[in-house]
Amino acid sequence: MAIVWTHLEQWSTWWKKQLMNSEGNETPVASSGISFLLWRMHQHFWLICLLFPILWLVQTPLSTWRLWLAVSALLFFAASYTWLMWPHPASPGARKRSRSPMVRILFVALAALVLMLSLFYGSAFLWLFIGVSAIAGVILSMRSAFPVIVIFTLFPLIISVGMSGGIMRVDWLQIIPLMLLVRGLGVDMMGVARLSGAIRELHAAREERARLKVEEERMRMARDLHDLLGHTLSLITLKSELAGCLVQEEPEHCAQEISEIEQVARQALREVREAVAGYRQPRLDSELNGARQLLEAAGITCQIEQRAGELPPPLDAVLAWTVREGVTNVIRHSRARFCLIRLSCENGTACAEVVNDGDRREVPPERRARQGSGLAGLRERVSVYDGRMEAGPLSLSGQERFCLRVELPIQHEAERPQEVLS
Repeated sequence: MAIVWTHLEQWSTWWKKQLMNSEGNETPVASSGISFLLWRMHQHFWLICLLFPILWLVQTPLSTWRLWLAVSALLFFAASYTWLMWPHPASPGARKRSRSPMVRILFVALAALVLMLSLFYGSAFLWLFIGVSAIAGVILSMRSAFPVIVIFTLFPLIISVGMSGGIMRVDWLQIIPLMLLVRGLGVDMMGVARLSGAIRELHAAREERARLKVEEERMRMARDLHDLLGHTLSLITLKSELAGCLVQEEPEHCAQEISEIEQVARQALREVREAVAGYRQPRLDSELNGARQLLEAAGITCQIEQRAGELPPPLDAVLAWTVREGVTNVIRHSRARFCLIRLSCENGTACAEVVNDGDRREVPPERRARQGSGLAGLRERVSVYDGRMEAGPLSLSGQERFCLRVELPIQHEAERPQEVLS
């Protein structure tokens, strides 16, 4: 007995695995409120329509070939109905399967078979239209299913009138319930199919939304790490080069530079951790101080004009990112000797400008190919607040300059999401 029970459990496990492999993801099915088992029971219940032709075959004497032909047709109908109605309507593979040419051909063949059996054997086989109508509601589109179900509903009436010899001789006690069942089950299956389609679309939308959130977080991480490490590593590189030059001539100055390198590295580590945690927002004042140190270490004359005053924290952070990106680009991509950082606030608009006298046309092609990700990230930050960013050559006092300019409106800042800068 234990061996039999073990084999039954193994068979049950294998059968459930086969169901999951054929159906796919179970989540949409669970959301529909109709489990696999409940759907199987429901679709098999309507095979009760086979009872009427079977009873008719038992009670009616027929020749052997006619009997075997009818039995074979009923077996084919039962097998085809089970195969067509087996997939759960909410399962991911059901919609794709219903569009298969084989499924459509088999459905047409079943409808023709039921029609031929009804004409050849009698009205007892009209009850098979219940199953055909259910199949139509599941596998056909909404536009096609409704007229087909209406036709299947009228078939029993038309065939009964033709076979009985007039409308007055029709057995209405049989035809009316049959027509109601054909129409009702077909329309119900249309509703189930439409609900299942909506559930599949909902889950597809959720999966796409989750994918976009992951992509958005990945872009945020890439943007923040670029902006954070690009600036900090440039400062570490410059101070390391300066310390290397001073190690023999001015050891005390060299030790000071090494100490500052350690502080910058620790600050970079803290900023990276904050960026990963999702709440890193630089402050404009600290970025201006850092920009001054970086430019001086690179031997670039720095002039800062701060006339913006106190700004809301989100706008302050965007302008801080602007200063950081602009100064980093000056160090890495130009041969500037002078850099002007100007911040102002006029007519409800906060503005940040980073102007340098470097010649960007002399940047090697391989370095130019790696540029752009920082400015692209900065443009994303600015666009959140309906701001405007410009980066390009500028003619100032008859001399060619390069300018990075960001303008942000202040009046609608409170309506903007705070987390986008994280």
